Amino acid sequence: METFQADETDAGRRFDVVVSRRIGRLSRARVQSLIESGHIRLNSEEVRVRQRVQAGDWITVIEPEPQPVEIIPQSIALPILYEDLYLVVINKPAGLTVHPGAGRSDGTLVNALLYHCSSLSGIGGELRPGVVHRLDKETSGCLVVAKDDLTHQGLSRQFASRKVEKYYLALCQGKFSTRQGEIVAPIGRHPVHRKKMAVVKRGRSACTRFEVLQEIGDFSLVLCRLFSGRTHQIRVHMQHAGHPIVGDKLYGRHACQFQRHMLHAWRLGFTHPVTEKWFEFEAEMPQEFVALGVDADELADTRNRISH
Repeated sequence: METFQADETDAGRRFDVVVSRRIGRLSRARVQSLIESGHIRLNSEEVRVRQRVQAGDWITVIEPEPQPVEIIPQSIALPILYEDLYLVVINKPAGLTVHPGAGRSDGTLVNALLYHCSSLSGIGGELRPGVVHRLDKETSGCLVVAKDDLTHQGLSRQFASRKVEKYYLALCQGKFSTRQGEIVAPIGRHPVHRKKMAVVKRGRSACTRFEVLQEIGDFSLVLCRLFSGRTHQIRVHMQHAGHPIVGDKLYGRHACQFQRHMLHAWRLGFTHPVTEKWFEFEAEMPQEFVALGVDADELADTRNRISH
């Protein structure tokens, strides 16, 4: 159980926003779920997600015990980049959904992990055991999974405090007017199309730093570094910049010949929660990128420049 008192910086903010900001390991979605189940209270009373907080309010958070995992383990091939007693790092294939959800109970990364691992963290709930962060179904690349709760909490704190280094390769439409730059634009739910995110005035702060590495015909290979972890962040920011990701049917051009959007979580760096050593991992360039003319060997200089 955790209890804290709202201060002047919290006054006037939505209840779920305040809790997720003050307790960094809890995502906003997780906070909303806990509010709806009555596990988070305001001044010892039940509260609504959108209720506004006042300075001096007392907030109590009681996280329920992790629920037993009942998802069916499945033998699905997993490209493993690293594994020890505490965590596993996967090169997630494009097309593989991370966890079960509405209308889908099998064929996911979680089903495969339950088959491969003897145990997974239960903090994510019964549908997301071990899942510390997510990648879109069509996005390939580095993804870390926790095997126990303490490792999960340690990784979540690093993600929340932006100590995890995340580099993506994005193949974008068109040629950029500048070789590098930074997109700082808040992201929130699209006001009309609720399945989409968008740059909106009242969205959550989001920052993406980009660098053009190669120009391939009408496309540009762009290195993106995330300094926040908003839903669909790179896809939304690239669209906002006028260079949507190639093959992105949600944020790009509707008529395209690609089976997936061309976004790859290339490198991931973090401090191991148990050994406290800095780890860096790299997911091999997908064949879809190579087939379009991306030269993987030319990434050597970039790799050396960003490595610790």
